[in-house]
Amino acid sequence: MQNIISVTGLTKQFKNLTAVDNLSFSVNDGDVYGFLGQNGAGKSTTIRMLLTLIQPTAGSINMFGLDLQKSRRQVLQQTGAVIEKPDVYKYLSARENLKLFAALSGIKPTQNQLMAQLDMVGLSGRENDKVKTFSQGMKQRLGIAIALIHDPKLIILDEPTNGLDPQGIADIRNLILHLSREKGKTVFVSSHLLSEIEQVATRVLIIDKGKKVIEGSAQELFDPSQTIVEVDTLNNETTLAQLQQSQWQAALQPRRSHTIILKLNRTSIPQLHIWLVQQGLQVLSVQPRHSLEDLFLQVTSGKQHVEAFTN
Repeated sequence: MQNIISVTGLTKQFKNLTAVDNLSFSVNDGDVYGFLGQNGAGKSTTIRMLLTLIQPTAGSINMFGLDLQKSRRQVLQQTGAVIEKPDVYKYLSARENLKLFAALSGIKPTQNQLMAQLDMVGLSGRENDKVKTFSQGMKQRLGIAIALIHDPKLIILDEPTNGLDPQGIADIRNLILHLSREKGKTVFVSSHLLSEIEQVATRVLIIDKGKKVIEGSAQELFDPSQTIVEVDTLNNETTLAQLQQSQWQAALQPRRSHTIILKLNRTSIPQLHIWLVQQGLQVLSVQPRHSLEDLFLQVTSGKQHVEAFTN
């Protein structure tokens, strides 16, 4: 499978701060690649280096098989990007914005092509409205339309759901899936909304303090045999005592707050539920929690902050 992005030993220093520290990763053709980390982990700095907005201190970036520094123009011709909030002209309409940015890219799309692009991002019917009347989610979708106007192979999205309401977040999620599955684009997306990345990503990279801590396919990272299950009953102390004397004892994990936590294979959850009921325990909930959020907290310093509030 072709590498669209190949990063080796990437480092960026700002005086005494190492924002990105010897980072290496690869993005394959067709990936929806989730790029995750806490605020200040180095995500935006990495993206700015991928877009040649800042120069790395050390390391190399190859995109589409080309050295980024030597072939900047050829690489960027195949790349579209939206960095946080898109810069658009609020007193122009959506169609006028798209036409203007197309001209800046040396492209002269027909009216039908402009409309097709706006329709793809869900702005059909609002093409003649001034952008100042748009919600933040609509502006974000227009920014993605602009980033796609030159039909790039790769689109880079930095926090595309920032400031959006639940409907706007769902719209961006569905658009990412459409770009990947229907349009064959490779999507590199940075986000702090872990549940959203979990729904769209085929591969995931988590960084912490500028360093890679884990990278892999969604299937590899979310092993069903390592499912976290939270159990809550009307009397958790009694329930815990019975679990400690049962076949479930080996699955028990250190507690966070009052909830009982087990780690077991996903297929064992129905048997656990049946066993709890058979013991006469009054079950309030049995919740599988094997999610990207759990993995993220396990491998980053975010776990320290969570434990400080829950222990």
